[in-house]
Amino acid sequence: MTMHPETWLAFLLASCAISISPGAGAVASMTSGVRNGFPYGTWTAVGQQLGLALQIAVIGIGLGALLAASELAFEAVRWFGVLYLVWLGIQQWRAGASGEALRAGPGARQGPRGMVMRGFLVNASNPKATVFMLAVLPQFLDPALPLAPQYAILSATMIGVDIVVMGIYTLLAARLLAFWRDPRHLRRVHRGFGVLFVGAAALLATFRQGG
Repeated sequence: MTMHPETWLAFLLASCAISISPGAGAVASMTSGVRNGFPYGTWTAVGQQLGLALQIAVIGIGLGALLAASELAFEAVRWFGVLYLVWLGIQQWRAGASGEALRAGPGARQGPRGMVMRGFLVNASNPKATVFMLAVLPQFLDPALPLAPQYAILSATMIGVDIVVMGIYTLLAARLLAFWRDPRHLRRVHRGFGVLFVGAAALLATFRQGG
């Protein structure tokens, strides 16, 4: 046995709660849905899962503990994440101010590579997620059983849940776009997402180790 079924079920429920909770990832997915439509916009969710996989790998090989223990490393990654989210917010606000972009609507698509990289950086540059998983993942590991298969199961579960949830966020945003044909409404949406990105950056800026 690689993992007790009841342990996996508990982790599945925890993963659902973590993914559904609004955050920078949800904002990125909804932004992609508004700008690129569904299913094309889900490339951002794919990038987010690559970032999540990196976070889990960091925890698995022990670098998560180093990041949590080293103030310098933690602060460097944290402020990179803050600045990146602020940059995304500014870009989204500018999209809202661009009449040409608004007239183009969801047809003004980004390339898949850019969306994947954008989603990856949103998740990979969030040390709060690393610290959170460092505190949560060990609770579902049984040291009496092989660790590698357990990490593989937890990783597949969390990534599977998150890509479904982010896909739903993308779909909802794309469907709601039908009600925002007026450029003034769409401008408010773009700027609203810009504010949300900056808000997520502000929350990350206030996060402290051990907080």
